[in-house]
Amino acid sequence: MRPARPSFVLLLLALAVVGDARSAADEASPAVPPAKVDIARLISCQGQPEEFMALATALQDPLQAVSLGWRPLPQSNMFLSEYALNAPVTVFGHRSERIAFAGSSVMAVLDLPDPRPLAKELALETAVDTPGKAMFGKELVSEEVRDPATGATLVRSLVLNVSNVTSHPGKTLVGCTYSIDPLEDEPAEAPAGG
Repeated sequence: MRPARPSFVLLLLALAVVGDARSAADEASPAVPPAKVDIARLISCQGQPEEFMALATALQDPLQAVSLGWRPLPQSNMFLSEYALNAPVTVFGHRSERIAFAGSSVMAVLDLPDPRPLAKELALETAVDTPGKAMFGKELVSEEVRDPATGATLVRSLVLNVSNVTSHPGKTLVGCTYSIDPLEDEPAEAPAGG
């Protein structure tokens, strides 16, 4: 079993990196129809990385997003793609009519001016806590899985995070970062016959 990665580092990386959410395991993952993905469960870190990956099409095609009951919102933060929901979701006891994506993270935008009480309730670790910026996170799942197509060992990770962001004053972002990455320390295969 590999040592746990510090979740505050993962949280910082997840919120700082914007790009394609697809990973090396996408091609080997069973297809999940985007309409079957429960967004509240996904935000609450109760989903699977494959479910998050299923939403990649909707994130790139506004018509797909609309078909899921999301209305694209103007981008007020270059790191976030934000949507209004036709039907609100409830996560950790709070209703939200807005969701946001950043890299491999999906978040609910909550009407909470201070993220600290929610982070404390969820027993998250502190990554940043200054008067202007607060970020908290915790790796909930870190497991090794075998890619059926290549045989490579992959690490499936789910990190719950809570933060604020200057582009959304008076709001708290809560969500989950999903990743499937190659195992960093996987040994090379021994040569045949020797």
